[in-house]
Amino acid sequence: MNHDHFKKIPDGASFDRSGSQDSLDELSMDDYWKELENIHETRGNNHEERVALVVKEPDEGELEEEWLKEAGLSNLFGDSSGDSLESMVFLSTLTRTQKAAVEKRVETVTQTMRKKNKQHQIPDVRDIFRLQNDSKGKVCDGSEPSTVRTSENKNETHDGTKGPKFSLETDEQKNLPEDMPSSDTDINLEISFSEQAANLKDSSVGKMYKGGGGDTLLPNFRLPKDKTGTTKIGDLAPQDMKKVYSLALIELTALYDILGTEFKQQKAVKIKTKDSGLFGVPLSLLLEQDQKRVPGTKIPLIFQKLIAQIEETTLETEGLLRIPGVATRVKGLCQELEAKFYEGTFNWENVKQHDAASLLKLFIRELPQPLLTVEYLKAFQDVQNLPTKKQQLQALNLLVLLLPEANRDTLKVLLEFLQRVIDHRDKNKMTLKNVAMVMAPNLFTFHGFGSKTIEQSEFVMAAGTANVMRFMIQYQKLLWTIPKFIVNQVRKQTESQKKEKKDKAMKKLLKKMAYDREKHEKQEKTPNDTDVPQGVIRVQAPHLSKVSMAIQLTEELKAGDIVARFLSQKSGNVQTFKREEVFLYEIGGNIGERCLDDDTYMKDLYQLNPNAEWVIKPRQS
Repeated sequence: MNHDHFKKIPDGASFDRSGSQDSLDELSMDDYWKELENIHETRGNNHEERVALVVKEPDEGELEEEWLKEAGLSNLFGDSSGDSLESMVFLSTLTRTQKAAVEKRVETVTQTMRKKNKQHQIPDVRDIFRLQNDSKGKVCDGSEPSTVRTSENKNETHDGTKGPKFSLETDEQKNLPEDMPSSDTDINLEISFSEQAANLKDSSVGKMYKGGGGDTLLPNFRLPKDKTGTTKIGDLAPQDMKKVYSLALIELTALYDILGTEFKQQKAVKIKTKDSGLFGVPLSLLLEQDQKRVPGTKIPLIFQKLIAQIEETTLETEGLLRIPGVATRVKGLCQELEAKFYEGTFNWENVKQHDAASLLKLFIRELPQPLLTVEYLKAFQDVQNLPTKKQQLQALNLLVLLLPEANRDTLKVLLEFLQRVIDHRDKNKMTLKNVAMVMAPNLFTFHGFGSKTIEQSEFVMAAGTANVMRFMIQYQKLLWTIPKFIVNQVRKQTESQKKEKKDKAMKKLLKKMAYDREKHEKQEKTPNDTDVPQGVIRVQAPHLSKVSMAIQLTEELKAGDIVARFLSQKSGNVQTFKREEVFLYEIGGNIGERCLDDDTYMKDLYQLNPNAEWVIKPRQS
């Protein structure tokens, strides 16, 4: 199977089709090569000069310094190194493997700054952990016992008797082979992924799920039910998501460290891009101009319209996404869309289905920076190198959390659309494998990195990136879940920060006057503490007929039951909401704000966050 574009392989590049980890067959790989040919043809027909994106190679130590900033730990070095209280609170919530990842980067930055004779004071992160351990008895040095339970201290209680009511249940250092989930296909979200990897390293369990490339051979991964509710991206408040980002970055780095895979964030040098239009416009700028027309929109309007246009005909068309539109016609449509789309004068009846599919793929490829971002594109590609499919899925989960909101939302809509195409595979002949083969070149062979990188990634990483694409489509619902261990770490951070602020405020007050401590604490009590009996919560619903209700907690009471109870209280004077439009929210206590799924067991969640307020309201866009 010799294609003309094979001649473009750079000297020294090689590709062994039989060597891919999933042994993808020749026929399915043919879809990949044909799609690549179509991409080259499209680029060849585009005579407009494209400015290539320049990826900056970081200097020694610069990568680690940038990593610490991204992780929210910039005050461990530089001018703000003296004010590290916030960092100490953050570090106190990390697991053993996460702390090791931080220590490794701090040490590199320290050595680099010493070489460059920088006069910044850089505290040893181990000293910070030791200080935390001495002052609070909660945090461990790498070699000392701690409340983060290891196999040596796994019999310690974790009911909070020595600390606050909420315990960060980091069971990750349990002897994992003994305490594995009941099924190998269960995705354990309660234990840090990097801790699981550390315990499974060199174990026979770690060798599972390495082979098989067909649709039916992908493991049927599933999430065991969590009584305190599953947290999806979009369920948490922005201040909580900021913490999630930092924790996900540290966790992904720790996971890659444990598995021996290099993790480097790349940086793009800013270049001049289009400041208006549809194709080749930065995603953030495109959304900014779209939101002026449709307030609140999170997905580019042209992207939404192209998907709608494809689906308007039928998803049963054979070869959908695989068969390209006519290149000259697609180019003409592209130019016409640029001129008429926002004016509303573009005639969509002239757009054939295969042309619309080609335009959709063109939109993705023409983004000035890849949809998976310059920073993390290589990390997405490197997922294929991780030892097991479960670890690959865990890494993808963390990478999705790291994407900017606009990129993540657009990717989600794309993956949902691709799944709908696959749902009609009996008619359109586009299986999961076929769709992945066609779409992988559009997401992973990014034009901005320069021709050499493109060609090498095309031929050396073809099968691997197609497999990553398969994973993203197949497991997309799992990928948009925030692991419970990260949510627990967010809770612990929030709780610790509130305690630090309260202690600081108390000390300030005591300096000014002799203050009645009991009176102060009484004033700080919430309505839940004073007005509601034990085992009862008060739920507020300002948008509904019944604006407040005391709810008795039982073992089986779920969030959905409470919402249903409120909606049953109807009144003609208040706006009527559909069941799917309103949700119960957990607000305050040890979280900023969290939208609860209907299957959340309220008594279990109340025990986890007894100081929260409970509000029913429409889901925020």
